Amino acid sequence: MVKRYFRPEIELLSRDALKELQFKRLKKIINKVYNLVPHYREKFKRAGVKPSNLKSLEDIRLFPFTTREDLFVDYPFGLLAEPLEKVVRLHTSSGTTGKPKALFFSKEDIKAQAELIARSLVMSGATASDILQNSMTYGLFTGALVMHYGAELLGMLVIPAGPGNTERQIELMQTFGTTCIHMTPSYALYVATIIQERGIRPGIDIKLKRAYLGAEPYSEETRRKIETMLKVEVYNCYGLSEMGGPGVGFECPAKDGLHIWEDAFLVEVVNPNTGEPLNPGEVGELVLTTLNRTAMPLIRYRTKDLTTLLEGPCHCGRTHIKIARILGRADDMFIVRGVNIFPQQIEGVLMSIKGVAQNYQIILEGYDEMTIKVEIDREFFDGRIERILKLREEITERLRQALQVRPKVELVEPGTLPISEGKAKRVIDKRVL
Repeated sequence: MVKRYFRPEIELLSRDALKELQFKRLKKIINKVYNLVPHYREKFKRAGVKPSNLKSLEDIRLFPFTTREDLFVDYPFGLLAEPLEKVVRLHTSSGTTGKPKALFFSKEDIKAQAELIARSLVMSGATASDILQNSMTYGLFTGALVMHYGAELLGMLVIPAGPGNTERQIELMQTFGTTCIHMTPSYALYVATIIQERGIRPGIDIKLKRAYLGAEPYSEETRRKIETMLKVEVYNCYGLSEMGGPGVGFECPAKDGLHIWEDAFLVEVVNPNTGEPLNPGEVGELVLTTLNRTAMPLIRYRTKDLTTLLEGPCHCGRTHIKIARILGRADDMFIVRGVNIFPQQIEGVLMSIKGVAQNYQIILEGYDEMTIKVEIDREFFDGRIERILKLREEITERLRQALQVRPKVELVEPGTLPISEGKAKRVIDKRVL
């Protein structure tokens, strides 16, 4: 089973051959949307391009971007490239800022995305003998179901735990010998803390080997903290509903970037303000084009995720391009006293300081004031106020050095701040601007 989902003829393809495969698929998908999706046909005409203008991969830059707003034109079926009777599944975004984005999948789309997950899991070392506890949200989100299908395709036993009920999560791990977990990083950190507090011994009382974390940006320091607490290998998993869910990008054991499966996606990184292409090493917005989606192909979709392309061969031997860990979303960035700040920058500092627990919250209020509430280890609340004051000063100074802004830091006991079982809400903006 594992051999079936290690695809050397694809994963180890030479760069020239991979680009040839991409161009062949890109021409097909551009023609399809032009002929079958009126919205794209009109969009291309306004940009002055036709499928015949595509003579090389680089010519994709002639074609217009697809944005979130395009998904609401003729909502909900306006971007379908197949008859509705060939569509078998609907997923949506959260819709927290308005009506949710509607994403449609054919049988072929579901199978293709499951195969990308199976390929990714094999790359991490998983086999059919592993047991995956899937603690992402089941339902309209893609995260849980897509991972579930891919893991089953590989032959893994899947426990569809869903998020929350942490005591039950730990009980399932102990009872059934869970070897792999799929969670958000913030929830994984919380689960690791409870395991530690209960005196449960990773490697002895629970048998975890790997943690697949995604759905929200997180820092390298958070990865190391989870790896240390749970004695697991943490793999960064990237995806978004518009591209089919998780499995778009995945880390190999080298852990120096995420491979984007280029037989399924054409990758660009552009300046988020101008849309101009950026060189490897330059931070910009990730833009993706689906190359084998049938029901709802997307051309040059602006993900709003900020990253950079990584050049050079990978130690694992795979030739598919890598991106750096997601820095954050373009709309996650906030400005305090003229300084651009991402929550992940703050997280990286906090998780590298001894004594900091798993949770924190950033509160923006007044006229550009920033307060960071930080949970710290329970042992600090032992009556020795000087220890708390010393830790608070260390956190404040480290943040000042990293951000060039001096925040107000409040230290609180573990369990004080709200726990997120899905995507963590780190920033509360109450400013009068």
